[in-house]
Amino acid sequence: MFYIIIVLAFVILPAVLIWLVWKKSNFSRRKKWLATALIALAFLLLLNYSDGSPQGKTEYAKVARVIDGDTVQLEDGRRVRYIGIETPEIVHPDKPVECFGKEANEENRMLVEGKEVRLEKDVSETDRYDRILRYVYIDDTFVNEHLIRGGFAFVSIFPPDVKYQDQLREAMADAKENNRGLWANGVCN
Repeated sequence: MFYIIIVLAFVILPAVLIWLVWKKSNFSRRKKWLATALIALAFLLLLNYSDGSPQGKTEYAKVARVIDGDTVQLEDGRRVRYIGIETPEIVHPDKPVECFGKEANEENRMLVEGKEVRLEKDVSETDRYDRILRYVYIDDTFVNEHLIRGGFAFVSIFPPDVKYQDQLREAMADAKENNRGLWANGVCN
């Protein structure tokens, strides 16, 4: 249903408006071309900046508990996996607790547990474990980037969710260069 509304709003409506300009108006040919260009531009801008579009959709939710450094559970029971990052494991059934996993978990807990966060979708809805995939913000802090820049996580990009890949990679380079967290001398040797 959502895609039908998108098609109606962003394909059929501009087509009808353009048809009206060309068939029903008394504009000169030059003004018709200008009106067509303005209609197309307006709808392209709306499509690009609309929160109703599938990509870039945002919502607000309260974090009930932190599962680990890159996964939380919301009050409504949904689990959210942070896009673009990987933290050391602390709860994996087949792996032992990894170096700096407890620190990453605690940093995530301090940032988001019990707080309302803003969730931003990229392209994919869920991962293979049925966790929703999102970029997470608390106030003005981009949590995904904060965890990487602090050395609590490393970049883990899976296309098509690549919107902030350059920003996240720059944050990891900064963490490494400044020997933070996982990258500190002697921490995980």
